[in-house]
Amino acid sequence: MIEIAICLAIIGIALVSIIGVLPMGLNVQKDNREETIINQDATVFMEYIRNGASSPYGSDLTNYVYAITNSQTRYNNPGVTTVVPTPGWGNNTYLTNNARIIGLLSTPEYIAADGTPLNNLFSGGYSNYVVAYVRSISGPASEKPPQDNNIIRGDAFSYKIVCENVPVAMAFSLWQAQSYGAGSQVFYNSFYWQATATTSSGDIPGASALWKQVVYPQQLAANLHELRLTFLWPLLPNGKTGNGRQTFRTAVAGQIVTNIDAGQILYFFQPQSFTNISAP
Repeated sequence: MIEIAICLAIIGIALVSIIGVLPMGLNVQKDNREETIINQDATVFMEYIRNGASSPYGSDLTNYVYAITNSQTRYNNPGVTTVVPTPGWGNNTYLTNNARIIGLLSTPEYIAADGTPLNNLFSGGYSNYVVAYVRSISGPASEKPPQDNNIIRGDAFSYKIVCENVPVAMAFSLWQAQSYGAGSQVFYNSFYWQATATTSSGDIPGASALWKQVVYPQQLAANLHELRLTFLWPLLPNGKTGNGRQTFRTAVAGQIVTNIDAGQILYFFQPQSFTNISAP
């Protein structure tokens, strides 16, 4: 009896230790599973967006992307004026095919009032903050279409994607009415300029022979973009997200082309295309 009691005591101590570690192990397993899903889904979204106009448009993304929002910040040279959520932008009645979803996710971070992509906001424009709400593409098959049980779909692992499409360009200072030394480079009136000699405050780029237009940064900004997708997870019922956060980025070479669909401007990368910009 004594030996049995001792064995039970040892087993009891071991079980207490195991039970104490079990929740930690389950949490680690859960975190690993979520990170694996994020890594797999990120590959899908990156390939769809970076291929742009060459993407195989179907309807599979419509099963997972159920909302896309955009908050625009308007900039008047030189300051911020308003931050306005775009009403009805990317709601589930509009997201009926892959082209619309990809076209919204590819929206440039900087655009003019008419929707034309911009390299910067020195001369004013709009800054876009695009967020997609997604039910995971990877994961248990029981949560995926043709599953139409709203309870199961609502409990499925979901996340937010912050989409940033920014031009890659050299850092130039905004021109000011002051003296510049030979070789100084500035941005003025939507173009990049370099001083050929020492200038005075009255020498305005484009109007003075002491400034010449620098074409390369303009070409670089028009033909090379950085695509950043920041995943925030898990998406909670109150609309907030948990502690999961990971950013994926890639450089995309090519122009951005536009298409108007049901009154909405859609943007697409056109890979392996190049636009030459010549000086005036």
